[in-house]
Amino acid sequence: MTADRFDELVGDALDLIPAELAAAIDNVVVLVEPRHPDDRGLLGLYHGVALTERDTHYGGYLPDTITIYRDAILDVCNSEAQVVQEVSITVIHEIAHYFGISEQRLHELGWG
Repeated sequence: MTADRFDELVGDALDLIPAELAAAIDNVVVLVEPRHPDDRGLLGLYHGVALTERDTHYGGYLPDTITIYRDAILDVCNSEAQVVQEVSITVIHEIAHYFGISEQRLHELGWG
C-alpha cells in the first residue's frame, strides 16, 4: 500500500468521528509515521493533555499529537480490508485517549 493511500485511510477514519465530537477536538495534530522509534510494534500513540485533565491553567501548550504508525499497522494486516479496519480502530482509539478514555476502558468497549 502506498503512503498516500494509507494517509487517505487515516483521513477516512477521522471522518467517522461524529460531528459533535469532532467539534470538541481542539489543538490536536494527527501525524502518520512509519514506526515508533522505541516500540516498533506500536500502532498508534496519543501524546498530550487529555480534555479530562485540562483546567483553567491549560493554555499556551503545543498541539497534542496523535501518531499513527503505518508500517506497524501494515505488518499486522493481510489485506487492504484489514488495513482499513485497523486504521479506523487505531484512529478512534487514540482520539478516545484525547477525550480521557483509559486503555482499560477502550479494551472493555472493544476498541483495544
